[in-house]
Amino acid sequence: MKPKFIFVVGGVMSGVGKGICAASIGRILKLRGYKVTSVKIDPYVNVDAGTMNPVEHGEVFVLNDGTECDQDLGNYERFLEEDLTSDNYITTGKVYQSVINKERNLEYKGKCVEVIPDIPNEVISIIKRAAEISKADFTIVEVGGTIGEYQGMVFLEAARMMKLENRDSVKFVLVSYLPVPHHIGEMKTKPTQMASRLLNEAGIQADFILGRSEFPLDAPRKRKLSISCNVKEESVISAPDVKSIYEVLLGYEKEGLGGKILKSFGLSEGKSDLKEWEKLVETIHTVKEKVKIGIVGKYFQTGQFVLSDSYISVIEAIKHAAWSLGKKPEIVWLSSEKYEESPEAIKEIGDFDGIIVPGGFGSRGTEGKIKVVEFCRKNKIPYFGLCFGMQLAVIEFARHVCGLEDAHSTEIKPKCKDPIIDVMFDQKRLLEKKSYGGTMRLGSYSCKLQKGTRAFGAYGEKENITERHRHRYEFNNKYRDALAAKGIIFSGTNTKRDLVEIIEIKDHPFFMGVQFHPELKSRPLKPHPLFKEFIKSCIKQ
Repeated sequence: MKPKFIFVVGGVMSGVGKGICAASIGRILKLRGYKVTSVKIDPYVNVDAGTMNPVEHGEVFVLNDGTECDQDLGNYERFLEEDLTSDNYITTGKVYQSVINKERNLEYKGKCVEVIPDIPNEVISIIKRAAEISKADFTIVEVGGTIGEYQGMVFLEAARMMKLENRDSVKFVLVSYLPVPHHIGEMKTKPTQMASRLLNEAGIQADFILGRSEFPLDAPRKRKLSISCNVKEESVISAPDVKSIYEVLLGYEKEGLGGKILKSFGLSEGKSDLKEWEKLVETIHTVKEKVKIGIVGKYFQTGQFVLSDSYISVIEAIKHAAWSLGKKPEIVWLSSEKYEESPEAIKEIGDFDGIIVPGGFGSRGTEGKIKVVEFCRKNKIPYFGLCFGMQLAVIEFARHVCGLEDAHSTEIKPKCKDPIIDVMFDQKRLLEKKSYGGTMRLGSYSCKLQKGTRAFGAYGEKENITERHRHRYEFNNKYRDALAAKGIIFSGTNTKRDLVEIIEIKDHPFFMGVQFHPELKSRPLKPHPLFKEFIKSCIKQ
């Protein structure tokens, strides 16, 4: 069949869950037997998400090909169980950069290059390429931001042009918020009506409206939106808050969204097998026994609020593993700076079943994290270090077990006596040129596991695995023998460049550090093996 395209756009305010809506629609269609891919459009001038502050933008998700992208790509991969590529991620910067390069190379054959139609045409070409590469029947395209924002207009123009090109192959879903002001006590439709009209001003008519709200939409609200927004009443879908994001698609299917979408394209509604997904949601609702995990980071404080989006893949990977083992994850945010300011505060680490130190950059909070690593190592508390968390684990071991008091990373302390973590030569040249964007060790790399180690067992005794990376500094091999002599096991190595990928220690419930980001490959129905092994150890504790 001809490829079909579904654009998901947002109304009223950001943060209403367009990414989860898009991912859920994709999964619904996949469960009905269709091949699905997803594209995220970010209206930032940044070429990719790699240079964005995680507190401001959220987690930077990394694809196998090394693309640094928006966290919604992580949601797409988790829901679709598909690996995406750079063509699944579009930014304003990426589009303009491509158009300018083509203009410089005379690919426009001397024509005047204009914002309209050349920029939308470039957007369209990327979307179609993503569909073609994945051989998708349906491509779900999420347009970031909110209807009416100036920076998103060029992408809506691209969507309008695609609809004009083939009306039967393009549909629009408006995800909009319906507030329930407490002093009024009534769900208000007016903001969504205005969002619909703004969408009309861009030349686009919504085919479906997903009404996001604290409560389900009732019949009067659906009827009012239908009349005011020129949408069939049956195409106004209730999307209330739910306990888990994995419950969203079940709510959609309860309202018959999948069948309605297929019917609108003139396709058979078919049937989907939701058994596995329903079982997952039932587990989420019924598990009672908790496993308490502390995440020691620094990218979650924004004023008086906690921004968990900075570590969203870590959070989801913990949940996937805990649910698969019949446990309810209790995740607590721990500020590493607190342990620097108040040494006595470190004792609270003993209240946790396990501790994770995730990735990060820069010196802030580093010594506090090292104190956490030491406390976990000495007090036999399961410890899992991810990327920077692995680097700090070997620094702590070098200092307190090997007696190398000035052991550190040259990222934090460039002139330390013992650079346990150091920058590679090729990365050093990039830093000298101030070439930061897209230049780290990014994407999927192979790793050979040492037989008989915990990592080897966790991966089902596979000798070779691949994992995704995002870092610039590596373990300094000059110190490998010294640390091994004192008990560090280098259980995973990238043999092509002789780089340390996994470290662990014996005689400990679980003490492991990985240079990669295993959380990026965890799926709700297929938890990552290392997270599962970590949670198993936490449960035993």
